[in-house]
Amino acid sequence: MAAPVISRAAEQSPSATQKLTIGKALNLGLRTAMENDPKVIVMGEDVGKLGGVFRITDGLQKDFGEHRVLDTPLAESGIIGTAVGLAIRGYRPVCEIQFDGFIFPGFDQIVSQVAKVHFRSEGRLRMPMVIRVPFGGGIGAVEHHSESPESYFAHTAGLRVVSCSNAVDAYWMLQQAIQCEDPVLFFEPKRYYHSGALRAEVDTAVTPAPLFSSQVLRTGNSATLVAYGPSVKVCLDAAAAAEEDGTSLEVIDLRTLSPLDLGPVFESVRKTGRLIAVSEAPANSSLTSEIAMRVQQECFYSLEAPVLRVTGFDTPYPPTKLEEHFLPDLDRVLHAVDRALAW
Repeated sequence: MAAPVISRAAEQSPSATQKLTIGKALNLGLRTAMENDPKVIVMGEDVGKLGGVFRITDGLQKDFGEHRVLDTPLAESGIIGTAVGLAIRGYRPVCEIQFDGFIFPGFDQIVSQVAKVHFRSEGRLRMPMVIRVPFGGGIGAVEHHSESPESYFAHTAGLRVVSCSNAVDAYWMLQQAIQCEDPVLFFEPKRYYHSGALRAEVDTAVTPAPLFSSQVLRTGNSATLVAYGPSVKVCLDAAAAAEEDGTSLEVIDLRTLSPLDLGPVFESVRKTGRLIAVSEAPANSSLTSEIAMRVQQECFYSLEAPVLRVTGFDTPYPPTKLEEHFLPDLDRVLHAVDRALAW
């Protein structure tokens, strides 16, 4: 696969720091990408006049026109199939899947076409497209609106899979994904789209971190927490609470799910001797399974306790009243930390 190309357009513009929510950062990232490249097209259900159900594309159709921000029928297979043709013809389509569970009608196109065109054509055809997926629970909705399907796609060769957890990454990672020559599934923590608690300063003039890299968000030496997407905030909150009891937790935001960048995780585990992997997805055959195996393989002699996982349960997503029991929270993460430290 070709390495992603990072635009320098933002670096050349005057410095502009704005305090943004994740949702506003995604909107600004899309707007910047569309201004920089006329081949960028946004398409999906209600993304135009309505601005998307979460208002992530708000104002884009008004400013760029209906030929670049397309309201599509309620047909995910049609959205993805059309984007495949556009990408082959040199466009850079950005498809919005309205809710995580709605992606499955487009599953065939994603795994059979999007992931394979470059290889099937022996490198003659590229597939520079982004599929945006609001994912995870915490919004009081039922199945098909609160799922975590990222492991399906991280397992699929030919796809890149990333997930942002904060406004800075939302702004930069989306632009980097759009500029990547390979297809990228971009998972967004929808429960935090408009959270004031995660509002952050976004400097549009700095050089961003590489797209396919994980980052240490908080240093510590007692145990390592690794997470992505909405689970990152849970881990940061747990680390802050643990500090009050004298426990120092290192928190790593995975950011990239395929390819995995576990170098910082290995380095951290060799220091702390303990790892807790956190995700809303069910535990069975998940990314946390892969992380646990890889850390055991690479850091066996540094481990002071088994790798532990805090995840959703191996059941369909529950009714709203049971949601808080299903999702990993601060108490479940701290309980896992206590188990690891007591080993």
